[in-house]
Amino acid sequence: MAKAEILAPCGSMESVSAAARCGADAVYLGIRQFSARANAENFSFGELKEAVRFLHARGITVHVALNTLMRDEELPKAVEALREVCRCGADAVIIQDLGFARLAEEFAPDIERHASTQMSVQTPTGFSLLERMGFETAVLPRELSESEIIEISERTTLRLEAFVHGALCMCVSGQCLFSAMLGGRSGNRGLCAQPCRLEFSAPGGTGHDLSLRDLSLIKRVSEIENCGVSLLKIEGRMKRPEYVAAAVSSLRSELDGERNEEIEKKLGAVFSRSGFTSGYFDGERGREMFGFRRKEDVLAADKDTLAGLRKLFEKEKPLYSVDFRFEAKRDLPMKLEAGCGEIRIEVQSESVPEAARTKSTDVSFVVEKLSKCGGTIFSAGDIAVSIEDGLSISAKEINALRRAALEKIEERLAFRDEKRFFESDLSFVSEKKNRKNERIVVRFASASQVPNSLDGVSELIFPLRSEDEFLSLGFDGKLVAEIPRGIFGMESEIRKSLEKAKEKGINAAFCQTLDAVELAKEAGLEVFGGFGLNAFNSKSVEVLEELGVSSLVLSAELSLKQAGSIRSEIPFGVFAYGRLPLMLTRNCPIRNGLSCAECGKKSSLTDRKGVKFPVVCGGNCSEILNSVPIYLGDKKDDINADFSLLYFTVENDEEAMNALESYKKGNGFNCEFTRGLAYRGVI
Repeated sequence: MAKAEILAPCGSMESVSAAARCGADAVYLGIRQFSARANAENFSFGELKEAVRFLHARGITVHVALNTLMRDEELPKAVEALREVCRCGADAVIIQDLGFARLAEEFAPDIERHASTQMSVQTPTGFSLLERMGFETAVLPRELSESEIIEISERTTLRLEAFVHGALCMCVSGQCLFSAMLGGRSGNRGLCAQPCRLEFSAPGGTGHDLSLRDLSLIKRVSEIENCGVSLLKIEGRMKRPEYVAAAVSSLRSELDGERNEEIEKKLGAVFSRSGFTSGYFDGERGREMFGFRRKEDVLAADKDTLAGLRKLFEKEKPLYSVDFRFEAKRDLPMKLEAGCGEIRIEVQSESVPEAARTKSTDVSFVVEKLSKCGGTIFSAGDIAVSIEDGLSISAKEINALRRAALEKIEERLAFRDEKRFFESDLSFVSEKKNRKNERIVVRFASASQVPNSLDGVSELIFPLRSEDEFLSLGFDGKLVAEIPRGIFGMESEIRKSLEKAKEKGINAAFCQTLDAVELAKEAGLEVFGGFGLNAFNSKSVEVLEELGVSSLVLSAELSLKQAGSIRSEIPFGVFAYGRLPLMLTRNCPIRNGLSCAECGKKSSLTDRKGVKFPVVCGGNCSEILNSVPIYLGDKKDDINADFSLLYFTVENDEEAMNALESYKKGNGFNCEFTRGLAYRGVI
């Protein structure tokens, strides 16, 4: 089995040097657009080209993060950015947006496409789909256990990339709307404000019940390699270069079987949140995984610690041996031949050697000067020198030839062909349409919420495994079984449940992830796509249609104007009522203080202002709901869609009836509510 590679984060040129000089095999970085870490320093295209040259010369591959959701009007700029990335010679692009992934395949077939963890794929079936879609590498969710990683690796030929050190988001990547809803700054577009790091309290909890400790699996790399992981990823594009140096050095020492406790201690000092956790990997979730950035954590990175870490990357380390052959003859330019592996180059002086006035230059003097490759990635190998008698050669001339030769070799080491890019117009299959918003689709968490009348409702979505309860209601529209958004390790169980639902006459499934889409298709069910699929542009809708989605709820981060501009052949709708799920988390925050029995599925988190956010469970995950529902019933004329989704979560039957009747009549709502992102969208 091939040795796993170290993948380091780089938010600046200084971090590039730190990663390269401390032993990284690959780096990932972002440009100044379309990066999921938009607040990192990031790279201009000129800086990217220089970084790629620098890294390729040192045998390090470069992955460029273009991993945000993109609106229709942004796609041409994203394609232009992709062209520049190809020109710079980068090796791969990391992608979240399904529409942009399709464009990358069409416009730049030579560059590798890596599926971001933001794509929220959780199961072997989901990763098999990514493989069929043409991705070469996929980033695993942080929430997976060791056994779940093994199960995925055994069923795909994708190269798998796993986080081994750095920050842990509370939410499953790609499923967080917290920052967007609370401040309009979308985590799916690289501008997360990290509200989860503030005080959110569960009954009897820690007081920071949405903040996890940082992950560290550096001492477990042999186990991770045995899981079939190819790339060991360090989180931290927004962190200082000393952090990058410490993390890469520590991981390199571990991989080489030479654990460096001193560097690991400094790594913990330079950044942590109440220490570290390995909980998800070990399948041991709970209170011990939670932590926040304390005063002592901030002060741990003192000047001496940082200065010591800077020494790790201040100087180049020799990576290549170069053989030299020097020749000097009277009345001819001096020649220096240099060989490094298969690379052979020759440089000549601009002048001819002078006649010696007193002492001729001897061979040992030339050998001494050619041996001095310090400050470069080269060391001197065999040196052969031929000098005619009676010549005087200065150290300056020899040094200039040596520098010129090494620069040429470095250029050859760095050279890669530009990736092919096909110039073409970006086109859409579908045209923009005026849609009538005639259908109402409702979703209920339990049958007890359903009001006596569902007149005017075309589809009713209900939780998978509760078919009997909902079939007994006698609803005469279409019943749609909802597959939970979080199904880590539940693939077989979900598959069996879908088969049973179909046997009972259920013919459609509500699918919030690509895993669910594939499982529903396997079961022969119609696929009703949910807002968790993050359909943010017309291209992504087009791709989802090709994957078998027959109708779709668009991303809740689109404004109504943006949603109405989507081009689509399949019907689509908008989230028009309900407490929007702000987070999907595998680690239930309520369990920090209460058992499941004590919770009774009726608990909530309270923020520092006393606002309460209900927490509900489904599948093997929890969802944190917004404090108040979205309501657009009196704004239906602004909705250019085929249907409205009314999403009932914690309402009782009377509250559900009130919301449904108000919505159908287009009345105002007599409870506290929000317009969500319907008019402001996200940055």
